[in-house]
Amino acid sequence: MSPVIGIVLRVEYPGNTNNLIVNEEYRNAIIKNGAIPLGILPPQTINYTSVKYNDQEELTKKEKNIIIRQIKMCDGVLLPGGFKINKYDRFILEYLIKEDIPTLGICLGMQVMSNYKRENLWNERNSSLINHKGEGYMHSVTLDKSSKLYSIIKKEKFEVTSRHNYHVLPNDYYDIVGVSSDNYIEAIEMKNQNYHIGIQWHPESIADDISKKIFNSFIKACSLNDKKEKSDKK
Repeated sequence: MSPVIGIVLRVEYPGNTNNLIVNEEYRNAIIKNGAIPLGILPPQTINYTSVKYNDQEELTKKEKNIIIRQIKMCDGVLLPGGFKINKYDRFILEYLIKEDIPTLGICLGMQVMSNYKRENLWNERNSSLINHKGEGYMHSVTLDKSSKLYSIIKKEKFEVTSRHNYHVLPNDYYDIVGVSSDNYIEAIEMKNQNYHIGIQWHPESIADDISKKIFNSFIKACSLNDKKEKSDKK
């Protein structure tokens, strides 16, 4: 049976509406690679568009259990790109790590990862001469050859499509496994996890061989997780 991939919903840009959405590119990428997408919704009854992170209440036990119940319907979770980190994003990440659930973070999703266990959210605004923000903009990424991501892509240097205004800072819990030519962090991994990879670029936006390998490897890991869960229940 096809694995179920949870997609965490994001605030709709430009932020003047009270909508949480799933970008069609993510939904299509999951379906095209043989999996079933399922939206993961936050449990608090607040306007996530307008309420700032520091003004959001901490999740209650009941609200956390609502998120956990949704994640338990999934074999893996995609943390997609977006425009704002909310407190539910951080709890979702913590639970995924605790339960070793296959996780792929893209753009903002990787920025959520980079703030794992960080007391205050911190990402820096880009100041490079290389343009990291723009539809279809391409720049190079170089991977660490000892990384899981390199074993998936099997290529050390390649071009990616990028659109982000901020870049992440090092985090002691993650290994930096990919950098851009201007030395911004472009890929991170948590190596004590089965599959836990964050990338700053957008593989869902370009149908090249590298993007296919990323989604195929993620969905394969989710399929193995599905089989493991069924075996554990017997």
